[in-house]
Amino acid sequence: MYIPRHNRVEDDETLFALMEQFSFATLVTAGDGAPLATHLPFVLDRACGEHGMILGHMARANVQWRSFLAGAEALVIFQAEHGYISPAWYEVQPSVPTWNYMVVHAHGTPRIVEEPDRIAASLRQLVDQHERGFAEPWDMAVLPEEYVAKMMRGIVAFEIPITRLEGKFKLSQNRSVEDRRRVVAALAASGDMVERGLVDAMRRDLEPSRDED
Repeated sequence: MYIPRHNRVEDDETLFALMEQFSFATLVTAGDGAPLATHLPFVLDRACGEHGMILGHMARANVQWRSFLAGAEALVIFQAEHGYISPAWYEVQPSVPTWNYMVVHAHGTPRIVEEPDRIAASLRQLVDQHERGFAEPWDMAVLPEEYVAKMMRGIVAFEIPITRLEGKFKLSQNRSVEDRRRVVAALAASGDMVERGLVDAMRRDLEPSRDED
């Protein structure tokens, strides 16, 4: 991924936080000379390996899992909030429009998980990750064992030990402090909740710039 120096984020904890908050990501592999992509929910195991490990599963009918058999590297793309940036918001003119966004690329070689107990554990982790915020979380344990076994036969579970992480937080860092503050103000006033999600990230990124005033 092309990453200008001022947009590069290398702190694993920062990247992990984005991956966990925006865990519905895009898995990209190559098969028969063509790119393959599937949109999936993932679980991140921070403690496994140097850069963590990604756990996931897909429908057995999805041919993409067969690309894992070649042992080629896969890419998982996690994307946070993003939004259009109007040049009308800048103090410095002339200027052109751009797009601000935060994204993490996780690289690694997928491994198919065959053991039923490990598959079930991965599914429980995924369910618990998304149920924990509810007042009455649903528990996978309520399902009959034979039903779970039947459902598991219809999926392919896999894990991806992360060998490389790339983080790109494009938050107008190439603009002046005043221009960045004007962008924050415009986004904060927006009725678009996705765009407003950029505000906190840009404010955090602006904090070290206070000394420039």
